[in-house]
This record gives sequence, C-alpha cells and structure tokens, in this order.
Amino acid sequence: MSRIAVFGAGGQLGRLVVAQAVGRGHRVTAVVRDPAKYADLAGAGVALVAGDITDAGSVAAVAADHDVVVGSVYTPLTPADQLYPAAARALLTGVGATRLLVVGVVSTREAAPGVMLLDTPGFPTEGREFSLARAAELELLRGAGPEVDWLLLMPPMEIDRARLAVEILDEIETPKHHRTAVPAGG
Repeated sequence: MSRIAVFGAGGQLGRLVVAQAVGRGHRVTAVVRDPAKYADLAGAGVALVAGDITDAGSVAAVAADHDVVVGSVYTPLTPADQLYPAAARALLTGVGATRLLVVGVVSTREAAPGVMLLDTPGFPTEGREFSLARAAELELLRGAGPEVDWLLLMPPMEIDRARLAVEILDEIETPKHHRTAVPAGG
C-alpha cells in the first residue's frame, strides 16, 4: 500500500486516479484549491486537503510522508505559461525524494529527433501557446537533479482518461520509467 498525493484531484482525470488508487487499496490525499467545492472526494482511504501546486511550500507540506505525488492540473483561470512552469518548479522543489508523476501533453513528444510535435508544420496555432508552456514544464523536469525521480506522461489529444488512470497506478505500483517522458493513455 502506497500513500499517494494527487494534485488536481477534483478534475476529470484526478477523480479517476483517486478512485483507481483507493480501489487498489492505496491511501490517497486528494489535493484541491478549495476543499469545500470537492467535499464528495473525501471518504474511506481519501483525505481531502487544500493545496497549491504552484507553491513549493504547499507541495512540500502535502508531499511529506507520501510515496508518490501525482500532478494532474488544468484551469482556464491561469494562463498556461504561468501555471505549468510554476507548477514544475514547485513540484521539483517540494517533493524531495518522493516519486513524481506529472500528466503532460502529447504535443511535447518528439515527432522527429530534436523536433517536438508542436514544432511541426501544420500544428494548430491555437494550441501552440499552451504547448509551449507544457514544453517549458518538461524542460524544467529534465533539468532536475538526480534526487528527483520524475516521470512525465504524454497522453494523446483524444485522451482515454480511464485508461490513463490505470496506467498511472500501474506505474506507481511497478515503476518502469524514471526521469523521462513517455506516451500514455492512448
């Protein structure tokens, strides 16, 4: 049994990760900005807490005594170029030796050696700014010291959230990837 903290637990994927983890017998800390809005998450095997993925102190307070931290956040209220790099910095600073799994996006995957999908001809201009923020997040993870065991999962645009939640728990229970980004949830 692992102790798993899930930032973004109130979102579509976060809820599935929490349910999958509890269903497998793990103890979960569901982290959201406003617990009053997500009271339905609390229950057997789940502690509901307030936390801010962009604040290293908040991440450190939550990550203490956990085996794994999962970052699965999205909000249209914060520009992507502010949210994702700040979250990566706070996670890298706050998790300590705790394993870190971050849900990213497929547009940061290499389409050819040294060329991300977001840099290929025909990539939609409306998704470029968001993808650049996620690419900055990935670069911060790649620049982390060896003390942080991180993994960035890159689901496709048409994400199968249930499958991705299963893959996240499979990776938690039997780690296969370390300090890298991999496709997932396809």
